[in-house]
Amino acid sequence: MGETSLERAVVVITGVMASGKSTVAQLLAERLPRAVHVRGDVFRRMVVSGRRDLVPGGDEEAVEQLRLRYRVSAATADLYAGAGWTAVVQDVVLGEHLEPYLGAIRTRPLYLVVLAPSPEAVARREAARAKSGYGSWTVGGLDHVLRDETPRLGLWLDTTFQSPEETVEAILAGLGAARVPGGPDDADAAPPR
Repeated sequence: MGETSLERAVVVITGVMASGKSTVAQLLAERLPRAVHVRGDVFRRMVVSGRRDLVPGGDEEAVEQLRLRYRVSAATADLYAGAGWTAVVQDVVLGEHLEPYLGAIRTRPLYLVVLAPSPEAVARREAARAKSGYGSWTVGGLDHVLRDETPRLGLWLDTTFQSPEETVEAILAGLGAARVPGGPDDADAAPPR
């Protein structure tokens, strides 16, 4: 499958914090002729007062705010795709939240890429970043949610030893595995594995 198959599509890139989502999403969008980079964290930061960030064992208000953020992100991706753009979305969407998030995106084709470097690589990357994303979470705790609680949908890439450019090449080469079936424009697609 070539890059043209990404026209008017949505590509979701997820993984734990410091897995390379922002860098890879930006590079992928730059490779496409007409693309936008939808950064999920922007919608979290838009909440000026009353924000409740999700922490391990978080409360229902934090979960509801996370779900709202995901709905806004999905709607934004659909709006761009409907206007002829490819929306490359990146956010931490893991565990029980992944399938409802994908279900909220109506655009097809829809692709899912899960960046899954080793916890050791993530810890090194997190230590080298200017910002700290983990707060109440630990690398091991979030990695557990990724590997043990997240449905095995889409294209999973162990990017431990890949450069961001190599990861983009792997995404483009693996679009068939990344495709998420279902939705209004994909009635004949095979069921998820």
